[in-house]
Amino acid sequence: MMDQPDVEAVFVDALQNIAEGVTDLLGFEVAAISIARGDDTLEMIAVAGSTEARDQLLGHRTPISQIEQELASAERWGALRFVPHERMSIDLDDLGWIPDLELSDDPEMWHPLDLLLAPILDERGKLRGLLSVDVPRDRRRPDPAMREQLQRYARQTRRSVLTALERAELAEQLLLADTARRIVRQVSSELSIERIIEVCQPAVTLGFNARGMWLHTFEGDDASADTIYAPTGAKHETLEAFNVLGRVAAGRLWAAQEVAVVTADAVSPAETLALDANQQELVHALMHEIRASSMLFIPLGAGNECLGTMALTRRGEHPDWSPVERQTGLEIGHDLGRALVNARTFERERMLLEELRELAGYKSRLIATISHELKNPLTSIRAHVELVEAEAESGSCAAPSLPESIPAIGRAVTRMSGLVDDLLVLAEVGDPTSVLDPGPVDLRRLLDDVLDLLRVTLDQEGLEVDLTYPAGPVWAWGEASELYRVGANLISNAVKYTPSGGTISISLGCVPDGVELIVADTGLGISPEDQDRLFQEFFRSTNPAALALPGTGLGLSIVHRIIERHGGEIRVSSALGAGAAFTVRLPSPPREPLHTVAPDSTCRPPRVVVVGPVAAASRVRRLPS
Repeated sequence: MMDQPDVEAVFVDALQNIAEGVTDLLGFEVAAISIARGDDTLEMIAVAGSTEARDQLLGHRTPISQIEQELASAERWGALRFVPHERMSIDLDDLGWIPDLELSDDPEMWHPLDLLLAPILDERGKLRGLLSVDVPRDRRRPDPAMREQLQRYARQTRRSVLTALERAELAEQLLLADTARRIVRQVSSELSIERIIEVCQPAVTLGFNARGMWLHTFEGDDASADTIYAPTGAKHETLEAFNVLGRVAAGRLWAAQEVAVVTADAVSPAETLALDANQQELVHALMHEIRASSMLFIPLGAGNECLGTMALTRRGEHPDWSPVERQTGLEIGHDLGRALVNARTFERERMLLEELRELAGYKSRLIATISHELKNPLTSIRAHVELVEAEAESGSCAAPSLPESIPAIGRAVTRMSGLVDDLLVLAEVGDPTSVLDPGPVDLRRLLDDVLDLLRVTLDQEGLEVDLTYPAGPVWAWGEASELYRVGANLISNAVKYTPSGGTISISLGCVPDGVELIVADTGLGISPEDQDRLFQEFFRSTNPAALALPGTGLGLSIVHRIIERHGGEIRVSSALGAGAAFTVRLPSPPREPLHTVAPDSTCRPPRVVVVGPVAAASRVRRLPS
């Protein structure tokens, strides 16, 4: 890079030798060479002859636009441009140094404000530098013979300066390429994005002489899931601005295979970024917020996919980015993009492995739990069978244990049958290959059927049921048998855990794009700790009063999976000793454009034409109580 001391020193030494050749051979006391920089200025980097001129001119920058204005008004002496003092338009304060010469009325004498310049243009006609000479030893303006000699040396100087520039840029490119290669070697073996950033951040900032580095990684189309890796202490507003800027600009830059340079008052290339006024204001506010003079904005990607952005910032008076820096930045964007792809692939594989391990653990726990649940009734059956067999072997004809054993065996068989039935339902609704075949379901009628089934139990327990229904049918979209099980399990749980004389409240109504069912009771309630595990298979409450009641721990897990499979959601609100309320939301049937809705129908019409089965999206969640 031009700002790297080892590269710059060699470059400056070469130009200094050229300038000293001018003063030694051509009869001028001062010769200076300035080079075009990325901020559209000419910087004086080599001065020969006067020590005073050298001290005042080195590092001095002049806008290229001012120089071009002077060249346009100059007298053309072949490759030279002479600007007599009376034509000069540059402000005296911008000259950097004025020789202390005695003024003369002779028009052929050299005036302290005379300028003799040799523009250094490359093959494309672009101004790359400027050779200027001052203070002829005879104090006279050059005659035609001297001008011819000056032109020959100016042409030689042009070739030498352009060669030195090419060598410096090549050295700069090699240095940056080496930095990029080291970064790629370092990050290629890293398997996390955080580690990639930790490794490459010092190398990139050092190699680009940058003050700071920001990295923004995209997560698909969901901007809210993006991650911004920012310097310590970055403000929330800054991160938000970076997020917007990255999403707007990165894709366009990656498609064009370009980088952007942002300063306090300009964005380039403007035609590629195509930012509107609000976005440009956001960019400039961001620059002010992070106190950066300029920013090199680099897209990261692999193939056709843009994966994020990297921004390098500089502060100071001359924060320009050379063409080589910009090109190398784009190459590093490719390298880091591939590293991000590798890291994400590894992360997906790691998560998959964890899921497989969790699945294996779940399988082991499931087998152990089922074995335990089946062992107890089997032990009871075995004990009663052995008792009956023992009585038979003893020759007892009365078999006095039969009146007790047969009902006990029946209860054990019923318990095992219920467990097996629940396991079969759980397997069915949890099977990812089982496709939902939905249709319109009247939840009001469905709940009435559930209550009819439980009517005897409700009467025996002295439970009061409060119903809040709309006037007409309430249509949901799903499989009737599965939705029936949701209603049956929720109401049965309310009946089971509500003491005699309690109340069960059931409400049904419409919400935007769906229906809502609430089953609440005045029963035992659920602790916050139990609510966290409420929908896990075989989970039983830690409340001793609840544990004393029979159950498999599968009912709510089945409810959860059915609702998940229907694209609905369920939440629970409860406190220990204060009852529980389960709220279920399910989608309504899709609208049929030409269907006429009956006056008493609610939440979408019942008759809908659907071609093929519909798989519902999953968005089940548990809301805090």
